[in-house]
Amino acid sequence: MDIIKTQKRGASSALLDPKIVLPAIAASFKKLDPRVMIKSPVMFVVEVVAALTTVIFIKNLMSGGEDIAFTFQIILWLWFTVLFANFAEAVAEGRGKAQAETLKKTRTESQAKLLTGNDSSDHSYRMVAGTTLKVGDIVLVEAGDLIPSDGEVIEGVASVNEAAITGESAPVIRESGGDRSAVTGGTQVLSDWIRVRITAAQGSTFIDRMIKLVEGAERQKTPNEIALNILLLGLTIIFVFATVTIPSYAAYAGGTISVVVLVALFVTLIPTTIGALLSAIGIAGMDRLVRFNVLAMSGRAVEAAGDVDTLLLDKTGTITLGNRQATAFRPLRGVTEQELADAAQLASLADETPEGRSIVVLAKEKYGIRGRDMAELGATFVPFTAQTRMSGIDASGSSVRKGAVDSILAFVGGTEMATVSSGNTARALQPANLSPAARELQTIADEVAKAGGTPLGVVRDGKLLGVIYLKDIVKGGIRERFAELRQMGIRTIMITGDNPMTAAAIAAEAGVDDFLAQATPEDKLKLIRDEQAKGKLVAMCGDGTNDAPALAQADVGVAMNTGTQAAREAGNMVDLDSN
Repeated sequence: MDIIKTQKRGASSALLDPKIVLPAIAASFKKLDPRVMIKSPVMFVVEVVAALTTVIFIKNLMSGGEDIAFTFQIILWLWFTVLFANFAEAVAEGRGKAQAETLKKTRTESQAKLLTGNDSSDHSYRMVAGTTLKVGDIVLVEAGDLIPSDGEVIEGVASVNEAAITGESAPVIRESGGDRSAVTGGTQVLSDWIRVRITAAQGSTFIDRMIKLVEGAERQKTPNEIALNILLLGLTIIFVFATVTIPSYAAYAGGTISVVVLVALFVTLIPTTIGALLSAIGIAGMDRLVRFNVLAMSGRAVEAAGDVDTLLLDKTGTITLGNRQATAFRPLRGVTEQELADAAQLASLADETPEGRSIVVLAKEKYGIRGRDMAELGATFVPFTAQTRMSGIDASGSSVRKGAVDSILAFVGGTEMATVSSGNTARALQPANLSPAARELQTIADEVAKAGGTPLGVVRDGKLLGVIYLKDIVKGGIRERFAELRQMGIRTIMITGDNPMTAAAIAAEAGVDDFLAQATPEDKLKLIRDEQAKGKLVAMCGDGTNDAPALAQADVGVAMNTGTQAAREAGNMVDLDSN
């Protein structure tokens, strides 16, 4: 509860962030330029009459005219109305200007290990800024390092976390040769090392494209806002004609009315309150959202949220938890689930990854297998590497391994399988040479993959035992929420970088209306623009850097609080509960 209260206090203070408010105050005065004010006809008219009243006040002040105090009060209220309207708009615009800053920071702060030796065995390097790299430069990237720029692996094999770019939680293998040699700047090497030849010039990298997409994405006015502006303009014109006729009636009746009184009457008649406070009303709505642990960055987003027609959701971290977890053990014939679970847990005892911990938990909760002490077993942990793509333990002449199915089959060796080599790494299995147990393992693995999961093979002392079913877990209650949205007439679309087979399985489980698989940032942006071109109001939910352009383009961009900084700044709402 204290955490929630702290989040709410932080959310409220974010609304008054000096980095946003102070520039907004300065922008309020810059927006007094008539060329800017004309975009808001009502407030432009108020500015004109405020300027006219100011001239009259100065004239009366110099000539000693009457009603100076009254005129001064009118001036204060008129200029306050104009400046407050400009300030409210500038606050919203100020947040928009920060959308690309985090991406630029990622680009400018990256460091690279530029290799200085000519020999491939020489790993001597010097540290340089990532922005100074040129096409053809060769850099060394080791475990824990960020890849400084887009490039191609020319030596080594490594496991790379591309979640910041693709939004997908599963690490991928990058190695020299073949179709897995391309790497992207901003991704992180998790294990081993690679030599990377830079292939993209500064200004044309993936992150540079993200910055251009974010800066080029402009929010469109909502239909309600357009309709309201038309109404306000019409009323203003009507009241202008009404006001200019009053002096004639006053003269006919033998009286006089000062220009200041006419101005005061005119401003009272026209809907300045609505025009000036439209953004302020949105800010009040933003404060109410904080009570529900949702931080709104834009009053327009609050207004648009009630009229959303299409809701786009990034899969990883939004619909799913984002970390793959063990959900089932699928044994081979002649092997019990208990036996498979025991071996899987042994192989995961020292595995501190979310997947490894989930295997230990599943074995304990479902089969009552308690964790064992590695020291008591006399076991040695064999960590995952990009070359082996498996992990496990060796203890007292016994070995247990879990990992990618093809790697497990290769580990068994002998008559279990044969491989076709491609470069330095075994690539494809020869089905004809697989033993019956290996074929069965491959069949189970294919079934798991078709169901949207990730299969891990398990082997103990050379005996194939079965498959661990890893799955990116769909968040609890998400299906019911989508059903409620469907009843409200809102169409839901899941967006993911997964293959269509996996995407279809997760979409069916989550209960979304449609999905877009293997989506790039450009695909997401195009989908949103296509929906907007049909007159639809679009909301986008995401948490990754790759979601930033889409979040910026959508009428309502909802970023998860657990997402990247770029995503949170690109969106105009942040879900503090990430749910």
